[in-house]
Amino acid sequence: MTSFTTLGLAEPLLRALQDEGYETPTPIQAQSIPALLEGHDMLGTAQTGTGKTAAFALPILNRLLTHPHRAPAKGVRALVMAPTRELAAQIADSFRAYGRHAKLSVAVIFGGVPHGGQIRALSRGLDVLVATPGRLLDHIESGHCRLDHTEVVVLDEADHMLDLGFVVPIRKIVSRLPMRRQSLFFSATMPKEIATLAGDMLRDPVKVEITPVATTAERVAQQVYLIEGAGKRGLLLELLSKQDVVRPIVFTRTKRGADRVAEHLETYGMTAAAIHGNKSQGQRERALAGFKTGQVKVLVATDIAARGIDIDGISHVVNFDMPNVPEQYVHRIGRTARAGADGIAVSFCDRDEMAYLRDIEKVTRQKLPVIDRRANPNAPAEATEKRQQPQGRRPAQGQRRPGNRPRQGGGQAQGKPRAPRAARG
Repeated sequence: MTSFTTLGLAEPLLRALQDEGYETPTPIQAQSIPALLEGHDMLGTAQTGTGKTAAFALPILNRLLTHPHRAPAKGVRALVMAPTRELAAQIADSFRAYGRHAKLSVAVIFGGVPHGGQIRALSRGLDVLVATPGRLLDHIESGHCRLDHTEVVVLDEADHMLDLGFVVPIRKIVSRLPMRRQSLFFSATMPKEIATLAGDMLRDPVKVEITPVATTAERVAQQVYLIEGAGKRGLLLELLSKQDVVRPIVFTRTKRGADRVAEHLETYGMTAAAIHGNKSQGQRERALAGFKTGQVKVLVATDIAARGIDIDGISHVVNFDMPNVPEQYVHRIGRTARAGADGIAVSFCDRDEMAYLRDIEKVTRQKLPVIDRRANPNAPAEATEKRQQPQGRRPAQGQRRPGNRPRQGGGQAQGKPRAPRAARG
C-alpha cells in the first residue's frame, strides 16, 4: 500500500502529516501528488471529501520549499481560487497545517469583511494566497495584488464557480497570470462551459478521475418522501427527533426558507442555526462553530454551504426542498458519509418538485427509493417503500423553475481515533 513517505515529499511536510496522524494517501492523493511534483498540469474530477485539498496543497508546498525565494511585493507565488468563503478558509487552514514546519506565508481573502487587513497581507508578498474570485479581482484592479510572478494556480470546485457566476471574473484573473505556470483544475462535474474553461487554462494535463461524474456517494443511504408542502415541517421534526440523528444538515432552496426552518425548529426546542449569503461572516462562523461543538444540533443551509463545509460526523442530510439544479443534489448529500463513514440522505418532494426529482435521477443514473406520505402525512416514517415513476409537469421551455440559484456568500467531531488515517481536506 502506498504511503506518504514513498511519494517524494520534503521532510517538513512528512513531519506535518505525521503530526496530523496521516499515513496512507487517498486515491486522488496517490494519483495526483507524483504527477504534480513533476510539474504537470492537472484536470481532476473528484467529489468533495476525497482528499483533493491535500492532493494539490502538498505538491505546491513541496515546490515552494525546494525552490525558496521571496514573492515580490503584492505578488503571489501560488494562487488557489475557491467559490465560497468557507471553502477558501478551510483550504488556507490546510495549507497552514501541512506547512507548519516551513516558514511560508499563507493568507486568505474573500468578500464580506474589510479590505484593510487583506491589503496589508498582500503588500508584503505571499507564498500562498487562497481567494474567492470576486474579492481577488477587486484587489487586482485596485493595484493591491499582482499575479505576474505566480508559479502555480489552482481552480477548485470549478462547476460551483459556474453556478455562482464567476466564470467571467476567473477569465479576467487568468489573463493576468504568466503563460509559463503550472495549472490545476478540479471539478466534481464537467458542464460544457467548465470543460471549455479547463481547455483554455491547461496544457497537456494529466487527468485524474476518482468518482464518476454526477454519481452519488456509495455509502449514503438515500430516501425520498413524497409529501405535500404543508406537511414538510412536521416530517422534519419527526425525523430529526430520532436518536440516530446526531449531526444533521437541512438544505433549503432559499435564504428566507432557511431562516424559517431554523426558527420553526427552535420553536419546538431544537437548537438550530441558519447559514446563507445574507448572513455576515461572523454569523456564519459562529453557526459553524456551534454546529461543530454540538451546541447547535441542526444546521440549516442554502446551497452556498453544500460545498466547502468539511465537518466530520454528519449523520444525516435532509433536503427540505429539492434542489432545482440536479448536480447540487450530489454536493448536498456529499456532506455525509465522509472519511469512510456511512450516512443517510432524506429528501422531501412535493408535487411542484417532481420534475426536479426526475432530473436528479437522470443525472445520477439511479432510481431513488420513494415513500409516499401524501395521503397520510402522519404515517410512521418507516412506512413501506413504494417505487413509482414520479409524476408532474416540467416547466415549459424557457420558463424558470422556482427557487434561487446560489449566490456568493463568499472541525472535526470528536470520536474514536482511526489508524492509519488518510489525509483529508
